[in-house]
Amino acid sequence: MKILDTKSFSVPGFKVWGIHCGIKKTDKKDLAILYSEREAAVAGVFTKNRVKAASVLLDAARVKSGKGQAIVANSGCANACTGKRGMADARETAEIAAKELGVRPDSVYVASTGVIGEFLPMQKIATGISTASGLLSASGWEQAAEAIMTTDIYPKRAVVQEEIGGKTITVAGIAKGSGMIHPNMATMLCFIVTDAEVSPAMLKKTLLEATERSFNNITVDGDTSTNDMVLCMANGAAGNKRPALGSKDAKKFQACVEAVAVSLARQVVRDGEGATKFVELAVRNAKNPLEAKRAAMAVAKSSLVKTAIFGEDANWGRIMAALGNAGIEMDETRTDIFIGKAKLVEKGLGQGKQAEREAALALKQREVHISIDLHKGKSDATVWTCDMSYEYIKINAAYRN
Repeated sequence: MKILDTKSFSVPGFKVWGIHCGIKKTDKKDLAILYSEREAAVAGVFTKNRVKAASVLLDAARVKSGKGQAIVANSGCANACTGKRGMADARETAEIAAKELGVRPDSVYVASTGVIGEFLPMQKIATGISTASGLLSASGWEQAAEAIMTTDIYPKRAVVQEEIGGKTITVAGIAKGSGMIHPNMATMLCFIVTDAEVSPAMLKKTLLEATERSFNNITVDGDTSTNDMVLCMANGAAGNKRPALGSKDAKKFQACVEAVAVSLARQVVRDGEGATKFVELAVRNAKNPLEAKRAAMAVAKSSLVKTAIFGEDANWGRIMAALGNAGIEMDETRTDIFIGKAKLVEKGLGQGKQAEREAALALKQREVHISIDLHKGKSDATVWTCDMSYEYIKINAAYRN
């Protein structure tokens, strides 16, 4: 697998662009279109929040066909909790794009992100779609990535290539996410495209597995959005032989999609609202995989742990308390805790001031590694999170201003 430079890339058979059409109060881009020149296989994963935006409801129904050709995404307005009008606006968005692109309305997927409870400005949306459709370019990924951002500081992109079925295939993706990030599906908007020829069934299986190992392993603030989705399109433009389930090529394709998903997931955490530190948290030797993941996420989403990391305070008691409240089988008298290379806790007992001083030095780094050994079994899990700073409060207090 070859990892490509994200500054300038293209995926055969796809054209994209992003513009400002007036949804946001600022002049930042707020509408993106991703278009496949041929009908593509499509798979999707959606939020498990019981309150779902109109875009999520519409796309979850359409993705059952396993086919599609375009995605229209807006930022600045979530179109959530907007009732019948919101659903009608989502459908109209797809219809407008379908007319501009010359495709069927049911082959267009829509995505929205922004403030909940506000209606889409449909006239601006219509004008924006018309403008963006005329600007579509194979190299418009930076513009599209910028157009789906809300509180994000920078656009998130990833692209890889691989030899599959006798051809070079490309897998690329863009994502937005900074706050309201917690796994109960995928916790943001993410669009992955590939020119590989794969069946809808394989694409769905691949995306589900990649999501579980990437987007479902991150948390910024423990909140799951109403608008979360990951959509993946495969248009077959590479002309490769379609890989069979379980084959070597299928595994290579899985690795490509997973590499893009993991890269984007980690970028989301690095860009967490107000974050000053990127944290990789590993749990070792849990009773089973479920308990390993549950333990890791309990610590990763703990506000007390996250604020201690921001304050560069090696307060291992907060980590132990989070573990004890994780709903897993654990025994503090068998638990070891490391921050960086410093062993803070051995068999439930603190290892003294020198260990805390070493851990505090590790906490001063931009990247922090925390490891927990439960000594209860043979299962491991790794998740990614960030610290929680004063800036997080400021950003969210002023979100609608």
